[in-house]
Formats: sequence, structure tokens, C-alpha cells
Amino acid sequence: MTEPLQVQLKKGALELCVLALLSRQDSYAYELASVLARDVGMGEGTIYPLMRRLQLDGLVKTYLVESASGPSRKYYKLTPAGRSAFATQKAEWLDFVTSINRALGASR
Repeated sequence: MTEPLQVQLKKGALELCVLALLSRQDSYAYELASVLARDVGMGEGTIYPLMRRLQLDGLVKTYLVESASGPSRKYYKLTPAGRSAFATQKAEWLDFVTSINRALGASR
């Protein structure tokens, strides 16, 4: 049995969502996961492997920020390659949504 369509769509859009959030401001993984859980309904566990892959791919870099309430937090920041990847993925997503809406007979 295949996964429900909504689950597949969320998985496919996760990287784009993370890049979009980081294009607005640097963030730490738990904060990203919280926003995605609240706004998109994505599980927290999916963010950590993705952040590692984005770092290995050179799309994000990390730095530590001291925390008054515990250990230092690892913040993620888009690299120039990450900004470029976000712009490309965003354009591709918007084209895709337009095509799907056209196929469904929906106007946007």
C-alpha cells in the first residue's frame, strides 16, 4: 500500500520549506522543526537527517550560539549555494503548482 498523497507531498516539499525558513533568518533545528510541525504538520524527526544532508551538500553552514538556559545551540545559515538552490526550487515549485492547478481546472 502506498503512502497517502499528503504524506508524499510533505516529504517532497520539506527541503524547500527549510530553505524558505532559512532564507528569512538563521535558525536552529528544533525551531525549524517546531515551525514545520505547527504550519505544515511535519514530524520533528524528519528535520535532523535533512539538516545534516544540507550541510554536507554545502547549502547551509552552522555556528554555535551560547544559550542562557542550557547548552549552546547549533544555528543553520544558508550559504550562497543554499540561496541559489532555494531560488531554483521555489521557481520549480511555483511552476509545478501552476501546472497541477491547470490540470485540475483550478485557477490561481
